[in-house]
Amino acid sequence: MKASANRGLLEGLLFFVVLGVIWEASVHVFDIKPYLLPAISDIADALWQSRAIIWENSLITLGEVLWGFLSAVVLGVLIAVLIYFVPLARRTLYPFMIALQSIPKIGLAPLIVVWFGYGLSSKVIMAFLFAFFPIVISTLGGLGGVPAHLEEHFRAMRASPWATFWRLRVPSALPNFVDGCKVAMPLAVIGAIVGEFVGSNDGLGNLILMATGSSQTALTFAALAAVTALSLALFYIIELLGRLVWWRSN
Repeated sequence: MKASANRGLLEGLLFFVVLGVIWEASVHVFDIKPYLLPAISDIADALWQSRAIIWENSLITLGEVLWGFLSAVVLGVLIAVLIYFVPLARRTLYPFMIALQSIPKIGLAPLIVVWFGYGLSSKVIMAFLFAFFPIVISTLGGLGGVPAHLEEHFRAMRASPWATFWRLRVPSALPNFVDGCKVAMPLAVIGAIVGEFVGSNDGLGNLILMATGSSQTALTFAALAAVTALSLALFYIIELLGRLVWWRSN
């Protein structure tokens, strides 16, 4: 298993190296203007030269993402449990959430900024809105996906509703919940960036807008690389935590 994982990692790194070489060569062979598509070497140079400002803005965006994501996890799980166990909530909250999910979040972003200002709150709310729905749906699916024979076994043992929930439904829902978090985390990053695009004085989204507006395309790509790295790191942290929790629960 470990050898297979290492091989997969090596193949992934090799793919990106080959892609980078093709990118670099194509820019020079076809003489593409730097303001249209900078070479990988130019992006790496911009990343190094602007490392301080990129790091500072990455930390700001990271804080927005984490607050929004954690809020989505807490409220998403609570709403999912409520919808699953309370018929009235299933008839009211569930359709409301679907309707809310149908609204383009980018269209909501200007209103969120108007209501909550240019500070941290509006970015956290945008990250929350992007991440919330996948967590609710995945948790609902996990709660409802308990094998019938296990439910019968718990009923035969006359287990209390609380014991059934805690010892059967929660472990059964855990893989779905983790998968939902893995989907939600990159969406939370996107939500924070969208919020920064619409109204912000800092963060990676604001840096991208500033670099693009001043035709610093290499810096734009460097900031985009930072966003990608942030999203990937958070995704794999969620995956690692999910494996640890699953291992301990078994």
